[in-house]
Amino acid sequence: MSLFNVFDVSGSAMRAQSVRLNTTASNLSNADSVSSSIDQTYRARHPVFAAEMTRAASNMDNASSVGVNVKGIVESDKPLQIEYNPNHPMADKNGYIYKPNVNVMEEMANMISASRAYQTNIQIADNAKKMLSRTLQIGQGR
Repeated sequence: MSLFNVFDVSGSAMRAQSVRLNTTASNLSNADSVSSSIDQTYRARHPVFAAEMTRAASNMDNASSVGVNVKGIVESDKPLQIEYNPNHPMADKNGYIYKPNVNVMEEMANMISASRAYQTNIQIADNAKKMLSRTLQIGQGR
């Protein structure tokens, strides 16, 4: 793998982790929202990652430098939380309110994991930059 490819790989990983952090923040901010119908209730969202296979196919001799591609964001199919609360202003005609299927503990763990992965990729790019700089200094006699 060329040292220059490290920047592409770590850059694509940072973009992917940024999407993951934004999705997690959206889930956490909507965790306590309430709705009066199943159709209007917020559902947890999660990004789907895949290897950038088109880049790998065009670079078969350099297939080890495959980055990350965000394929999309999908909604969770976990059941919503349904609560009987007839005095709530958002209750439907049967007295039920609907809460999102967001697991706050799971989202916090996801946020920590994404944040650490982002920081790791920053360190990788920084180390590659230092290595390139040292390589350029070889001929200077320092």
